[in-house]
Amino acid sequence: MTTDAADPSGTWNGAVVRARLAAMARDDPEHHRFGASHHEYRLHPPLSEAVIRSFEQLHGVTLPVSYRNFLSTVAGGGAGPDYGLLGLGEEADDEEALHDLRAECLRVGFLATPFSHTTDWPGPGRGGDNDYSVAGTLVLGEIGCGTFSRLVITGRNAGQIWLDDQSWGGLTSGPDFHDWYTAWLASQ
Repeated sequence: MTTDAADPSGTWNGAVVRARLAAMARDDPEHHRFGASHHEYRLHPPLSEAVIRSFEQLHGVTLPVSYRNFLSTVAGGGAGPDYGLLGLGEEADDEEALHDLRAECLRVGFLATPFSHTTDWPGPGRGGDNDYSVAGTLVLGEIGCGTFSRLVITGRNAGQIWLDDQSWGGLTSGPDFHDWYTAWLASQ
């Protein structure tokens, strides 16, 4: 079922995604799966083209195609990997670990700065350090234990999800948004 959720070109089938989430919710009514108690398998409404374009103009960027199409045809945030997806311009509650990271991402100029990494940056637990830049990325959500999912907005790896774990693992490259989200849909 999830193979019809989207194609690699960035075109999403919102009805298929919503049907899969409904099945996931039916299979997990008590929200025992990791992160489900937070997002409850609910999606925010899709965003209008005007809202997306306004965000892009404010930040001087063009959002990666698959993510942009997800926002306009599936959801503006909500259910997703781990604790779910923050909405496009959504600020996190100031008591959540995401608060400062999200505020940083939404500062004018941050997203327009090209993401400089092309390979992983090892963190303290992998013999490296946590002195790396994440400019050019939008934090999408929390994985847990101080680790976050970031969507690369600008630079050579635009469209990829990178894991950010400053206290241990560092910065680790991952799949593009399409593959990341559809793998989560299929994993449940």
